Amino acid sequence: MIPWVHLDTAEIPNGGGTLRLMRRGTEFSIQLGQNELMNSRLSGSEEALAILACGRIAARPAPRILIGGLGLGFTLRAALGALPERAELVVAELVPAVIAWARGPLAEVFGGILDDPRVRLRETDVAAPIRDGDAAFDAILLDVDNGPDGLTHPENDRLYDHAGLGLARRALRPGGILAVWSAHPDPAFTRRLHQAGFRVEEVPARANGRRGGARHRIWLAARPGG
Repeated sequence: MIPWVHLDTAEIPNGGGTLRLMRRGTEFSIQLGQNELMNSRLSGSEEALAILACGRIAARPAPRILIGGLGLGFTLRAALGALPERAELVVAELVPAVIAWARGPLAEVFGGILDDPRVRLRETDVAAPIRDGDAAFDAILLDVDNGPDGLTHPENDRLYDHAGLGLARRALRPGGILAVWSAHPDPAFTRRLHQAGFRVEEVPARANGRRGGARHRIWLAARPGG
């Protein structure tokens, strides 16, 4: 068996822990402690996050999308494929090294998508553009944790509590979509989405798409109107 090779380490700001970039042959993995956050062989549910959300707003003439978390670029790539030429995709990535990896050791995985003129890459906590946005986005896609809790960054809990969901709703245009990826179901989070005034749909997604893999969950929460 080909062994894993440790390529690089990155600290998550504000004491959020240590990320490791690993490679085994042509396979890449980003890990936090004993948790594998993402793997280049498994992209199905990350792609589904973008396809499902963007499919609901792609008919808008110039949709503006916020993606929380760059990761391995699977969500961004799928969103680019689902949106028109006049779309704008703002990607908020908290960890500077993840951006550097995308242009360095992971450049082959990304395949140049960061050079698409529709992409605006920001080195920031995704909470900032959500907080500052007032009907600024047609969709907000969150894939910054393994679910609606602050696994990778404790401060991310504020994205999923009542106050954070209220800010997300305000940052969306009428009819806009808040889409959240999770490795597991969370009935309490579903209730909070309803309480925040969203119309909620839960969609199962497999880690490797039609080829199966672990069972993941995507919440599609629509702001009424539009």
